[in-house]
Formats: sequence, structure tokens, C-alpha cells
Amino acid sequence: MIATVLLVFGRGVVADGGGGYRLTGESVARARAAVTYVRAHAAEFRAATGARVVFTGGWPHGPAGAPDPPAAYREGELMRALAREAGLDGYARLDAETRSRTTLQNLALTVQDGLLGPARFTPAHPLGLVSHPWHLPRVRLLAGRVLGLRGAELLDVPVTGPEPVPARRERAARVASRLGYLGLRTPEALLRRERGLTRAAHRVEGLLGRGFATRRPG
Repeated sequence: MIATVLLVFGRGVVADGGGGYRLTGESVARARAAVTYVRAHAAEFRAATGARVVFTGGWPHGPAGAPDPPAAYREGELMRALAREAGLDGYARLDAETRSRTTLQNLALTVQDGLLGPARFTPAHPLGLVSHPWHLPRVRLLAGRVLGLRGAELLDVPVTGPEPVPARRERAARVASRLGYLGLRTPEALLRRERGLTRAAHRVEGLLGRGFATRRPG
């Protein structure tokens, strides 16, 4: 099956040294994977009603206390600009979700902003997920929570660009996602739970930090 609605997940932006920001190599690879997929299925995209590509991501990798990048320099916007330069807007509508900082937020805020349009996703008309292979299992898990889509209703569009696989960290994130969001089915409830889990993690980090700071050597 061919997906004519794609959701592309960002992988960071970095300061370019001249007062602006640029995509990381991994984000570029994901945007290019979307371009390659659409070109490979150009006829289907041109014929489809509501064909679109949604690029997601705000500013997840900024250092603590750093200001957010200005408008037009968020992950989603920069990936969409790359796609426009490649002529992708001749095949599909291009949208950008630019508020998110996590994979869950990528999905939930895309839904809240109405960027997937009126499409109903089925095994015959799946939603395409564009990311690196190590990331896609967690994306699928969270898409099941946020969108209620599973199995053949989702189509993996894996990125082939080089990137070290953060295996241990990703396994931990997947387990946390499976357990932490159990039983939740709406974007609003999922986002509330994520905020609560983040606050709890910060409290634990703070307590551990104070413990190490006050511990005497030897």
C-alpha cells in the first residue's frame, strides 16, 4: 500500500554560528526520505485527494536556558523549507507543526492543530511515518495511543541515512512510553501525563544531585 499522508519526525536543530539555526544531519535525512518517498509515488500523490506531508518538531535539543529559535527556524519549518526547495509542494500540501519537543508531542500537537486533515486511515490508506528505523517502534506505539492506529493502518517509511543507534536509551524510552501512558487515549490526557512524568523525573534528578553534592569523599 501507498501512504499519501506522511508524518515526518524531526531530529534537532543547531545554531549555525551566524545568528540562525540549521537542521541536524539526521533531520535532513528524514526530510530527504520524505522527498524520496513522494517522488517514488508521484502519480499516487498527484491523484490523491488530501495528499499532504506534515513536518513535526520545535526545539527539542536546545541547551537548558537557551532561547527558542525564532519563527522559521524550528525543526518543522526548516524541514518543510527543504522539501519546498526540492519541489515537493508540486505533489502534496506541506504543513509544519512547530511547538513540540518530544515524540509524543509531535503526534499530539499535530492532531490538536488539525494538520492531518479529514483523512481516515485504514490498511488500504495508511498513515506514513518517516523516521529512523530505531525510532519507528516507539512512534508506532505512541501513534496507537494518540491516534488509535495500529498494524497496517500505519506504514513505516524508514530513513537510510547513517546515525548511531541509541539502543539502550531508546529501549528505556519505549518501556517508559508503554507503561507511563497505559490506558490513556486522548492527546490532552497523554500530554498531561507526560508533564507529570517530566516533573517527577526532574525532582528525582534534583534529589540525586543534592545527594551527590553533600556526600563526603571516602
